[in-house]
Amino acid sequence: MRLFLALALALLSGPALSETRVPESRAEISLSFAPLVREAAPAVVNIYARRVVETRRSPFAEDPFFGEFFREFGQRQPRVQNSLGSGVILSDDGIVVSNYHVIGQATDISVVLNDRREYSASVLLADEQSDLAILQLDGASDMPHLPLRDSDTVEVGELTLAIGNPFGVGQTVSSGIVSGLARSGVATGNMRGYFIQTDAPINPGNSGGALIDTRGRLIGINTSILTRSGGSNGIGFAIPASLVAQFVAQARDGQDRFLRPWAGMNGQAVDADLSDGLGLALPGGVVISELHAASPFAAAGIVVGDVILAVDDLPVNTPAEMIYRMSVRGIGASVTVDYMRGGRPAEARVTLIAPPDDPPREELVLGRGDRFEGLRLARLNPALRDELGLAANASGVIVLEPGAVGARIGLRAGDILLAVGRYAIERPSEAARLLAQASGRVAVQVQRGNRRLALRFRV
Repeated sequence: MRLFLALALALLSGPALSETRVPESRAEISLSFAPLVREAAPAVVNIYARRVVETRRSPFAEDPFFGEFFREFGQRQPRVQNSLGSGVILSDDGIVVSNYHVIGQATDISVVLNDRREYSASVLLADEQSDLAILQLDGASDMPHLPLRDSDTVEVGELTLAIGNPFGVGQTVSSGIVSGLARSGVATGNMRGYFIQTDAPINPGNSGGALIDTRGRLIGINTSILTRSGGSNGIGFAIPASLVAQFVAQARDGQDRFLRPWAGMNGQAVDADLSDGLGLALPGGVVISELHAASPFAAAGIVVGDVILAVDDLPVNTPAEMIYRMSVRGIGASVTVDYMRGGRPAEARVTLIAPPDDPPREELVLGRGDRFEGLRLARLNPALRDELGLAANASGVIVLEPGAVGARIGLRAGDILLAVGRYAIERPSEAARLLAQASGRVAVQVQRGNRRLALRFRV
């Protein structure tokens, strides 16, 4: 027994004990996040957005069957919508980042700081696809702000704090960890994005708020949750700070919409079934199924069937992840792309470019005297697809404005005209000619989202 005690004392008096130090502050004794919150919270703001929308009030609006058919029936009435969310100040001159769905189409934006100061704000840059918006506080200076952290240095298991204004109760802090990275199967805006996952409780009103690390650096903008009840289930998603940095840079350069590099390709994630046929030891990467002739990847020697594995040594396993990697680098950057061809690794240097405005849009507006006066059409090309947030393989003639008569027969902005009667359409001039020549009963084939519709009318 004495021998055991002597050995224990010897171990306690060794190097391990000599490295122990006395806590130097009350925060260290209590293991509190209070000092961190005290430093970071002033940079997280509440955002109040007001927008006026026009709606139609139909007597069939609540009917589960007729409501769909009479959706456009009734007089348009203006209605005020208010939204509540959060934002993060990123610079001392009042640059603020928030979610697009918080401020989109707003006519009046008020930002309230933690110390109750209130500012009006204007939108510098907004992007529905990424669900991000950059604001400028009017007349702001010496603002508290958070530094951005490179999102690629974030690791699963790190402690995080989420700061925002859930349910409008006031600024609230919740804690958790980074639960996952490279989450790209979650819908935001009108596309599937690329997210950091956290179990820090996030609720409605937290949108646009900060996800920070234990050094007070912004690692993401809280944007969405997975839930069945509407409340937090411990699965929340944040837009990485590295993408936020690119948004801020473009806003400061005077851009009013986010410019993404153009890949000029379609592809799919490589699963276990595909990996064997492609000669991969493990599933991973994105296999190219279509490649535009003007694609910068084609210019670098990459072809259909190649599997993109990494961009600048960072893995890409889904198309959304690849778009994110390119967006973070920005237009004009040169990146190294690792890929596989026939089971052999290869490397290419790709210069990222903006979507080309080619072929010409051939925009056309039907004027006075035309049967479909006010109908505005354009030919889709990569640049227009990017502006409108359409799929990479969308092609044809798009309706930019339906005009009064076009709206009456059921056309909507965003519809892609496929055919008039039995004649296919490829250019706006063809559409105008066929519509002018149509007589009797006419059927117009359109693509609306994922649906193909036939609009029938009599002329």
